[in-house]
Amino acid sequence: MFRRLKTYQLVVDVGIAVVFFLIAWPIESVLVVGAFGVEYHLASVGQLLFGGIIAALFSFALALRRLSPPFALGLAWVGALVQMGLGRPPSFSDVAIFGVLYATAAYGTRVVYWAGFASTLIGALVITVYLFAGPAFAGGGLTWQTLPLALMTLIAAAFALGLSWTTGALVRTAVRARENREAQQRAEAETAAEQERVRIARDMHDVVAHSLAVVIAQADGARYAASSDPAVATEALATISTTARSALADVRLLLGQLRHRQGDGPQPTIADLEEVYAQVRAAGVPLRVDVDPAPPGSPPAAVQLAVYRILQEALTNALRHGIPGGAVDVRLSWLPDRVELWVRNPAAPPAPGARPGHGLIGMRERAQLAGGRLDTGAEDGDFVVRAAIPIGGPA
Repeated sequence: MFRRLKTYQLVVDVGIAVVFFLIAWPIESVLVVGAFGVEYHLASVGQLLFGGIIAALFSFALALRRLSPPFALGLAWVGALVQMGLGRPPSFSDVAIFGVLYATAAYGTRVVYWAGFASTLIGALVITVYLFAGPAFAGGGLTWQTLPLALMTLIAAAFALGLSWTTGALVRTAVRARENREAQQRAEAETAAEQERVRIARDMHDVVAHSLAVVIAQADGARYAASSDPAVATEALATISTTARSALADVRLLLGQLRHRQGDGPQPTIADLEEVYAQVRAAGVPLRVDVDPAPPGSPPAAVQLAVYRILQEALTNALRHGIPGGAVDVRLSWLPDRVELWVRNPAAPPAPGARPGHGLIGMRERAQLAGGRLDTGAEDGDFVVRAAIPIGGPA
């Protein structure tokens, strides 16, 4: 029934209504209906009262046109009926009707919107009938001779009232289009931000999970070798230091992207896989890598990044969840149109009802972002990761 308006909008609407009333009341107070026209003379007390009532009704409707379009439309109809009931001619007060019809189309609900449209048609008909069948303000009543003039009056009234309503409808359409556009832009911005958060979270998981798995494995080895073989312990500590420094640099890069929204820094490529292999072997995991055939030239950066991260996470899972001392097999096949990746390691069967962790979800997302697919599962007591990524697929 009532719309929420800002304070300045209420002040403007009330101010316009007050000015309108101060102009309309004197005009309404000096109009006297004669036999065939309008005469002006000094206002009597009755005319001041009737003129004030009509001017107040239309001014009040004008003040409420944006705050409550249905209430304003009802007041406008009441004012028009009072005006016709007193046998008064159209006057300056009727100008408020145009503002009310505009508001019903621009700000009203769906029911009020169509009520305003119906009011333009019914109002034009009522005006014509009142002028030609009621008091003879136009001179002569409704006859065959005045019928063409009545039709012209009907068309003119419908056009004038309909123009106000149509202008409001156009404004309504423009406002709705702007709101839809803003909502779409907000949705796109939220989607982009969510995708960026997911990407950074995925990168953070890959970097931290792999580095911590290597550090934990090396720390355990160094603890056992500290008393029996100091050289092995020293080498393990050196590996821990190198891995931690590399992880810290990657984490700082990701945090910088998150804080400053800067562009991507240098991303790992398949050339960096040897470092990952070395870290896994240094953690005491027997690792066999078979690359056949070799990459044809330089694969796209998105494909290299996907292969690197998938292999890094698969080896991290083998390091964390694999059977200690179990061999891990890696096979890469760089075919002309795709790269096939296969990782197999012995692993204990998962607990019943266990859900896949973030690492498996991240590997699948990376494969899908590169236009490929990834499958994981247990086969003959081993855990197998299979992925196929098209070369030149969408990034």
